Amino acid sequence: MNSPPPIDRLAGPGNVLAKEAPDAKEFDGLVRSGLARLKDAENEANSLESRFDLAYGAAHALCLAALRHHGYRPSKRYIVFQVIPDTLGLGPEVWRVLSKCHDMRNRTEYEGALDLDERLVTDLVGACRQVVRKIKALPSIS
Repeated sequence: MNSPPPIDRLAGPGNVLAKEAPDAKEFDGLVRSGLARLKDAENEANSLESRFDLAYGAAHALCLAALRHHGYRPSKRYIVFQVIPDTLGLGPEVWRVLSKCHDMRNRTEYEGALDLDERLVTDLVGACRQVVRKIKALPSIS
C-alpha cells in the first residue's frame, strides 16, 4: 500500500499546512517580491543587518511561493523552509541555512539579539539563489 507523500501528512485540521488550490497571481507576486528583495540583499552598499532582513524576506517569499505552487498554505512561518525537500527537491545544505536564519530572525525580532556576520548573509543569499533556480523550473500554474 502506498503511503501519502510526507508533505501530505502535515496537512489537515490542526496541522501546520492546509490544502488550498494554487493561485497563479499569488505565486507570481510572491516570486516577484522575493526576487526584488534578493536583488537588494545582494547590494553590499546596504548594511549587513538590512541585507540579512532582505535575504530572509526573499527566502520566505520564495519558499512560500513553492509551497503555494504545490497547493498548500502554512499556518506557521517556519514550515515553508522545512518542506523544501518536498516542494523544491532541495537538501539539507539549503534548508539548514534557512532554518538557522529563521531562528536568527526570531531572536532578533523577539529578543533584540543580532549576532550577524558576513558569512551567514552570504550563505543565506546563496541558499536563496538555489531556491530561485528551482522556482524557475516549476511548471506554470494554470
